[in-house]
Amino acid sequence: MKTLILFTAFLFFSVSLVSATEPLRVIMFGAHPDDCDISGGGTAALFAQMGHKVKFVSLTNGDKGHHLMKPEELAARRKQEMQEVARILHIEYDNLDNHDGELMPTLENRKAVIQLICDWKADIVITHRPNDYHPDHRYTSTIVQDAAYMISVPLMVEKRNPLLLSPVFLYFPDRFQKPNPFSPDIVIDIASVAKKKLDAICAHESQVFEWLPWNNGYESQMPAGKEERREFTGSRYLSRYRTLYSEAAAKWYTPEQLNDSEYFEAFEICEYGRIPDEAEIKRLFPMLPQ
Repeated sequence: MKTLILFTAFLFFSVSLVSATEPLRVIMFGAHPDDCDISGGGTAALFAQMGHKVKFVSLTNGDKGHHLMKPEELAARRKQEMQEVARILHIEYDNLDNHDGELMPTLENRKAVIQLICDWKADIVITHRPNDYHPDHRYTSTIVQDAAYMISVPLMVEKRNPLLLSPVFLYFPDRFQKPNPFSPDIVIDIASVAKKKLDAICAHESQVFEWLPWNNGYESQMPAGKEERREFTGSRYLSRYRTLYSEAAAKWYTPEQLNDSEYFEAFEICEYGRIPDEAEIKRLFPMLPQ
């Protein structure tokens, strides 16, 4: 009996030690090849820098997001841009190859997302919120939400490797207020990797230098020079979160730390996954002050 107790204690200690030392596994789902980078690129860079594993997945190939290029040509270009981002951030980047603007919450797409989460053995899953201006964003959210429980059902998982311990599911931020606004539960200071995040965003040249300026009416403001374009892009995609999340960041950072911070990323907890307490959040986000 004493031997059994000692063995059980040793086994518990061994499992705890492994779980404490194994890298965290994070998977982010975006509708398009630049979505994860813009909303979570800094946090991804911090995870990777600390030795953890990160995968970005784009549910579409982005083949409609241009005013001059043909769809097949654009899809190939965007895949190259994705792999450049993977190199910059030291992550993996996958693409489910649905057509841009045509994503639907089908059973096929749900099964693909279930398999990706299970194969990655995810601790954290991040995606769009379900209320958003873009149908691809909304349906990406629906697909991931619909997968949240089914990842624990063995017969839904092709390789029979279900996740019985649910990951923490999180939402990217957005500006939409109805039916409910984004609520920042976790705020990450990304100042130390802001340059790397900007490098990743700028790797999506077809989008941030060409399509989005044309589509959003500021094409005439886009500078011609490479460094000037980079600075212009940084002013649009990095600084905008400083004032939005500084109040919520006070839960995680001291006033002195906040004085030195310029760039943040924020995430909202989705109720469909595991609901972490503060200690669990700090374990899952080790870049937070401990």
